[in-house]
Amino acid sequence: MKTASVLALCLVIIGALVWLTVGIFNFNFVAFLFGAGGGAVVSRIIYSLVGLSGLWLIFYWVVYNPFRTLD
Repeated sequence: MKTASVLALCLVIIGALVWLTVGIFNFNFVAFLFGAGGGAVVSRIIYSLVGLSGLWLIFYWVVYNPFRTLD
């Protein structure tokens, strides 16, 4: 479970950096590397993996919240 969470965190960080470059420089690094448009299957897979990683981290935080206190 820890390996999946570390991998998910890395993918989310990479996704955040991609969105940072889109927001600041209007440059999509994933589309540049793997193609853009409807036929770019690899880009869609990468975006899907980043989205699933974000959902995994939300689930992980809800289940294993390190900030909760034990009463």
